[in-house]
Amino acid sequence: MNENKQNGKNLRLTPSYIETLQPNEVFVFGSNERGSHGAGAALTAYQKFGAVMGKGEGLFGQSYALPTMEGVENVKKAVARFTEFAKNHPDLKFLVTRVGCGIAGYTDKEIAPMFREASDLPNVSLPELFWSVLKPC
Repeated sequence: MNENKQNGKNLRLTPSYIETLQPNEVFVFGSNERGSHGAGAALTAYQKFGAVMGKGEGLFGQSYALPTMEGVENVKKAVARFTEFAKNHPDLKFLVTRVGCGIAGYTDKEIAPMFREASDLPNVSLPELFWSVLKPC
């Protein structure tokens, strides 16, 4: 997990490419409710970090599936559930990828604001493009 500063605030940056994880790190990726992890970050999560086929949301191994394919309102709800989960697991470090900005087709401007509350958690890292949208004060 890289740290950077923007406007005096420490930014926890998710690396743009993740190949390995420390024991307490969790790869957070965009999924679908069916848990069909066939491409993109979902396939990486399945092949390397313990994601389970058929499980579209939650912690599995060192991965956290966050459904992003079922509409923007559902994504907001899933991000809220993830944020609550991260709050309740301060011993884990969550490396959030650009969920929803690949196959799901959303932009960083659409998805990043959903992570505003999570951005205040010391155990959550976000992609640099999400931080650029959030512009912390």
